[in-house]
Amino acid sequence: MKILYFDCFAGAAGDMILGALLDAGAREEAVRSELAKLPLAGYKLKTERVNQKGISALKVHVKVREADQPHRHFGEIKRMLLASGLSPRVKELSLTIFSRLAEAEGKVHGVAAEKIHFHEVGAVDAIVDIVGAAAALADLEAEKIYASPLQTGCGTVECAHGVLPVPAPATLELLRGIPVAGAWAEGELLTPTGAAILTSIATFGPLPAMTVQKTGYGAGSRELSRPNVLRAIVGTAEEGSLAAAKVTVYEAAIDDMNPEFYSYLAGKLAAAGAVDVVLTPALMKKGRPGTMINVLVQPPHEEAVLRVLFAETTTLGVRKTYADKLMLARRSVEVKTPYGPVRVKLGEHEGRLLNASPEYEDCAALAAETGIPLKEIYAAALAAWQKERERSPAKE
Repeated sequence: MKILYFDCFAGAAGDMILGALLDAGAREEAVRSELAKLPLAGYKLKTERVNQKGISALKVHVKVREADQPHRHFGEIKRMLLASGLSPRVKELSLTIFSRLAEAEGKVHGVAAEKIHFHEVGAVDAIVDIVGAAAALADLEAEKIYASPLQTGCGTVECAHGVLPVPAPATLELLRGIPVAGAWAEGELLTPTGAAILTSIATFGPLPAMTVQKTGYGAGSRELSRPNVLRAIVGTAEEGSLAAAKVTVYEAAIDDMNPEFYSYLAGKLAAAGAVDVVLTPALMKKGRPGTMINVLVQPPHEEAVLRVLFAETTTLGVRKTYADKLMLARRSVEVKTPYGPVRVKLGEHEGRLLNASPEYEDCAALAAETGIPLKEIYAAALAAWQKERERSPAKE
């Protein structure tokens, strides 16, 4: 299983995350290809190699022609992303990150998330950083992403709203349920964009057991007493190990809701960050048929998922427990079918292949594009994978 770990000893910003991912092996052409699918002009993306206190790191610059930029609210950015030709994985992750950022800003400023305004230059920076990071993550194809406790900095920071305490209010809102480290430097080490990206994708804790394959360093802009870099470590899980993640479990039993609403509810929960949603028929009090809703969610998304449960169901209370989710080591391989390429997810334990499943999104996209029934594309992908497995068994 491929693992990505962010070592945030000097905090994190959007450009540092993108730089670290590119330096750790994400292809710059893949990132630029996704960014080119956005109706976004008046900016130039540049990378350069710099030295930070003896560490060679990649610095990402987003140079913006401010005169060419319109005012952008989150609602407009959301519509831009939805209407874009971004690949499904990049679009979904970009929307998740931007939604978290806008919700945090909205809560701090007391306005609806859709109406949050991003300054002309800041909007372009945020769009490039967030979509670029999502594209780089998709290109790296890490099955599990972890991060260290986040360094925030201390003191104050000057921004469009004036002088604010560090962590900035929106950053602090994003850090609910997230471990932070003691501040060692004056000023802002963790930006709202950096916090939004990492809290949307990572489980926080110490460096997990892995075989290290590559490291990358993304450079920040300020000169600090320590190297101002974010380190990305790419590795694989030890042979035969089960991956583990801390998850929150929400449960609610409902016997008075229109059953037509459940499909919509599951989609809303997934969009809010739920890892898994299970609906189970249940016999309730007074012999009423009902439904047990079981939702798994990682800590950064607890509040958003809980809001959906209370807003979109008739429940008056939700049970909350904590659990360890154990997972097979996973990786994916791409196979060629007569209709196009499809990724196949493989689940392994103790060196033995246990499961193989074509990626639904790939199959569905090809079915929509070609008009071929989904089940035929799914079967073709399994057949292509089986043929490849027989031809190259050592690659498993």
